[in-house]
Amino acid sequence: MEKGPIEIKSAEDLEKMRAAGKAVASILKILEEKTEPGVTTKHLDDIAFNEISSLGMKPAFLGYRGYPATICASINNELVHGIPSSKRVLREGDIVSVDLGTVYKDFYGDAAATFPVGRISEEAERLISVTRDSLERAIENAGPKKRLGDVSWAVQSYAEKKGYGVVRDYVGHGIGRKLHEEPSVPNFGRPDTGPRLVPGMVLAIEPMVTQGDWNVKQLSDGWTVVTTDGKLCAHFEHMVAITEKGNEVLTRI
Repeated sequence: MEKGPIEIKSAEDLEKMRAAGKAVASILKILEEKTEPGVTTKHLDDIAFNEISSLGMKPAFLGYRGYPATICASINNELVHGIPSSKRVLREGDIVSVDLGTVYKDFYGDAAATFPVGRISEEAERLISVTRDSLERAIENAGPKKRLGDVSWAVQSYAEKKGYGVVRDYVGHGIGRKLHEEPSVPNFGRPDTGPRLVPGMVLAIEPMVTQGDWNVKQLSDGWTVVTTDGKLCAHFEHMVAITEKGNEVLTRI
């Protein structure tokens, strides 16, 4: 992502992003309901593609930099960018992180969540809970009197206090007419640093939290990112617009 100015969205822009975000949120809910033992990640991908098409929208990820699918489906120690496959069968006790994007009238929507597959361990449940809660704390710190470092620190301080690692190599981002815009939104940092948040900014805030240390690596497929120690990881993401009074989560239903 090239460094450049942070784009401020107009009221008309935000209306389009609300529609894109609402679609992402509703489809993620459907995918959560369809996530169960015996289902393949390709089946989830097909559902997402069909749902997006039925809304008259386009998948944001399909073909993006050559990515071959509609969703990213990352299982257990896979952090992000897992490629759906008919050979990847979800099993009882797995967790799967699903990342999904849409395009509506040239504007992007983007969100992610980690789902349990059947009954999962208490350790996996806690990881999911802490990652989700770290996102909520970041959102609480995304307002017009805050700086970007306040958002980043909210994730890091909460997750690390709970004993988890916070990934450094992959971060959130601005979003709008492009899937990835300025600014980068790290999940680590120092409070009261970085750009000041102003109304019209839209951030894709996405904590990526690990059971072990925060080191990750990319597999030979050129996409899938895994923890180097093989331990579980989780990923949640919301698209958040900064407003005069605070913020609006565009991917919440």
